[in-house]
Amino acid sequence: MAARRPVRVLGVDPGTRVVGYGVVDVAAGGTRFDYVECGTLRVDSALDMPTRLYRIADGLAEIICEFAPRAMALEAAFHGVNASSALKLGLARGAIMVVGAQHGLRIEEYAPARVKKAVVGHGRATKAEIQARVRLLCHLKRPPNADAADALALAICHGHAAALLASAPPVRTHSGAKGRRSR
Repeated sequence: MAARRPVRVLGVDPGTRVVGYGVVDVAAGGTRFDYVECGTLRVDSALDMPTRLYRIADGLAEIICEFAPRAMALEAAFHGVNASSALKLGLARGAIMVVGAQHGLRIEEYAPARVKKAVVGHGRATKAEIQARVRLLCHLKRPPNADAADALALAICHGHAAALLASAPPVRTHSGAKGRRSR
């Protein structure tokens, strides 16, 4: 029986000025992964929002074409104090999702606390703790910047989540029940 190839995962930490990305290869079973690449896309904040979104989408498309991931892990939306900032972040997330969908990636979203718990061990980890842990897990000489570290953490979290889903027992459903339409 031939060994299954690893799944390449792109983690994306969304933003409207800085977008972090991290790429890992997750081995079958999700218990092991190999670091591939990480970095940031930077967009001039003086540009209007449509141009910034276009530049984010275009840069991410280049990354997807270069590294050929099969899945994308994205930070889930959170409720911010500033409605304007939350709306802008939502626009960036939308642009990122569209690019992923255009390239046929399976897109999964993870809450920040879940990512922190998967990588550091608790859901209240600081940026510095994430950077330090990602450096160790990826065998890097120095920690990546905060945005790239968050993106790598997302990709690693996705690998753990895929492993948990693969090892879970199948869910049994009742096939005899029929749904009713309301009128």
